[in-house]
Amino acid sequence: MILKEKTSSTSEEPKVKSALLNKYEEDAKKEEDGYERLKTKESNKLPKPTGWRLVVLPFKMKEKTKGGLIIGQDTLEKQQVGSTCGLVLAMGPHCYDKDKFPEGPWCKKGDWVIFARYAGSRMNIDGGEIRMLNDDEVLATIEDPEDILHQY
Repeated sequence: MILKEKTSSTSEEPKVKSALLNKYEEDAKKEEDGYERLKTKESNKLPKPTGWRLVVLPFKMKEKTKGGLIIGQDTLEKQQVGSTCGLVLAMGPHCYDKDKFPEGPWCKKGDWVIFARYAGSRMNIDGGEIRMLNDDEVLATIEDPEDILHQY
């Protein structure tokens, strides 16, 4: 079903917007809100890592490409499972201890990190999936996760 929006001027063409596109945009907004909520307000509900473990939120690509294509949910879920990039949400008390890492920590809370494709333990919680990684499974840190080509 195609809906036509009215415009203020009669010289303009009516804007055409698909009802299905509206539904995708609403779902994307809900999912983005859950992602932001998980990073900020509901961080106290996250599991507290013990020992040398990190809690990492895997990067989730946008549902709409630059060209305007809408990516299906199955593809997005596969990409998140196979993601090699994530945001550090919490660190255990023994992460990057001075004996094991004399140069200092490789990352800190709030950093975007790169790790092996299927590293860590995966857990589903309200708002998304998280991973528990060991501190030595972090391969690198990056500024912006969208700079990395994400393939599954």
